[in-house]
Amino acid sequence: MKIFLIGFMGSGKTHWGRLLSEKLGIRFFDLDEQVTEHAGKTIPEIFAAEGEEQFRLLEKDVLHIITESHDNFVMACGGGSPCYFNNIEYMNTAGTTVWINTPQDTLHKRLVVEKDKRPLIKDLTDEQLRNFIQKKFSDRRIYYEQADIAIDEEPVQLEKLIEKIFHV
Repeated sequence: MKIFLIGFMGSGKTHWGRLLSEKLGIRFFDLDEQVTEHAGKTIPEIFAAEGEEQFRLLEKDVLHIITESHDNFVMACGGGSPCYFNNIEYMNTAGTTVWINTPQDTLHKRLVVEKDKRPLIKDLTDEQLRNFIQKKFSDRRIYYEQADIAIDEEPVQLEKLIEKIFHV
């Protein structure tokens, strides 16, 4: 069983991924952490030195390496992961994709306090961040909507997440 959690940055993919993997007794991967480990650099360092395109190539490579070398896992994917190199099709073929569809106001509240950790938004004012979320969310929605399962409830509940994944 391979479960890929997708959604916008700040949607809680890592949080819910850790809880879900613990509950299911299978390995958890945070794709961003794995890219960092693979590259030997932080994501902001990769963006600064090599640009977003190189980061996206590394991200795709690491996604494939993990997916092809493990039978069971829960993976929290980066917010843009499904949007590049046919990654959403790859994930849909390899396992089950779950979109955590967090409301934009909630994303804004979470991201305002996390800007320094995120290279795409670190230099934005709060209002620019709101506009960034609206634009990027609109651009990425077409990819997110291709997920096998959408979790629209806010707040997310682990039991409901498991019910939707396993159709119980």
